[in-house]
Amino acid sequence: MTIARLHEVFLDSPLVSTDTRKIQKKSIFFALKGANFNGNSFASEALTKGAVYAVVDEPEFAINDQIILVDDVLSTLQELATFHRNHCTAKVIALTGSNGKTTTKELIHAVLSKTYKTIATKGNLNNHIGVPLTLLSIEPETEIAVIEMGANHQKEIDFLSNLAQPDFGYITNFGKAHIEGFGSEEGVIKGKSELYDYLTSHQKSVFLNADDPIQLEKLATYISKYGFSQEHQQFYKVEFLGANPFVQLRVQDTTIQTQLIGTYNFTNCCAAIVMGKYFNVPLEQVKEALEGYKPENNRSQLMTKKGQQIILDAYNANPTSMKAALENLHAMNAPNKIALLGDMFELGATAAIEHQQIAELAASMNFKLVLLVGNNFYKTATDLPKFPSFEQLADYLKKHPLEKGNLLIKGSRGMALERVLDLL
Repeated sequence: MTIARLHEVFLDSPLVSTDTRKIQKKSIFFALKGANFNGNSFASEALTKGAVYAVVDEPEFAINDQIILVDDVLSTLQELATFHRNHCTAKVIALTGSNGKTTTKELIHAVLSKTYKTIATKGNLNNHIGVPLTLLSIEPETEIAVIEMGANHQKEIDFLSNLAQPDFGYITNFGKAHIEGFGSEEGVIKGKSELYDYLTSHQKSVFLNADDPIQLEKLATYISKYGFSQEHQQFYKVEFLGANPFVQLRVQDTTIQTQLIGTYNFTNCCAAIVMGKYFNVPLEQVKEALEGYKPENNRSQLMTKKGQQIILDAYNANPTSMKAALENLHAMNAPNKIALLGDMFELGATAAIEHQQIAELAASMNFKLVLLVGNNFYKTATDLPKFPSFEQLADYLKKHPLEKGNLLIKGSRGMALERVLDLL
């Protein structure tokens, strides 16, 4: 079956499922393969549960007319997504970066949704499967699609860019993330910049942070560019008013008080503001969108529990975001500051030195208490209390309850440090 013909089938049943545990009625089931499963073997089950078609790539499973045989299911899903993207009239905005992608995506979606029919990547489905699924969620009435792109090695953003074919793009920042896959900080810059390389080579538009020296260095190479800045007059000016604890900023004569903690969220807001400006969203509606957005899913969530004011930032961590979180806690005008830090993953050969530097930084900030947990932090040379596992940390906290104060919980997703909340 050709992609064009499969797209006609998709238009009649414009829902896609990849997991029979979450099958959607009247959807098309794509039998993807993983390290520990073969989706082909679930094709019949998908039909039984309500899928109208199943797409497989092993002939023995193509047992009736509702099962469509292709050469490769994943490639077919990706090709179908690109075909659908070009079939629709929606403008596509892609974004990537080392930190802040998901929050920035949510802020852009909140702002543009005030004026346009807008869809965005759900959660962090930002890889070679998630991006196609998001593209296939574009409906005929969709005007703007905001596509988040993640990567941990070279050429991945290039691949996703060619798949999504964005009209606009934005890179949040370049940080020490996924060093193991990218090889170095220079590798991160090169890999993330593949988005801007795609946009420039296809004469599309770039949104940028003109105060980022890395982005500014390549400014002349961007054909069509729109940015924000506090320093450069040729770009849209957004003024940072502070973050104690919530980011406050000013655009023209309008003050915006967000529910986002941390100075690091300022540029995330700026990206949404400059895109709102470009797409002619009234400033008052931009203000409503940013002030109404409240973070969730363990991303810089501010909460209170048993007398503790908690910054729960346990969704992910790398040296850049860890440093920013510590600096934000240090800058807060608050008593009894406590930092509970978990290991940062995917740092490869740099893991030892990066964990040592974070331990030393945390120790220098004169917090009331710093606790380190994880095998990498446990190996650091520091006098700070440290624990090789979460279980040992839990034993310590049961015997030594934390004083009431202001607690930062920060670590990589694999550490699952939100579990600390049950111990307070």
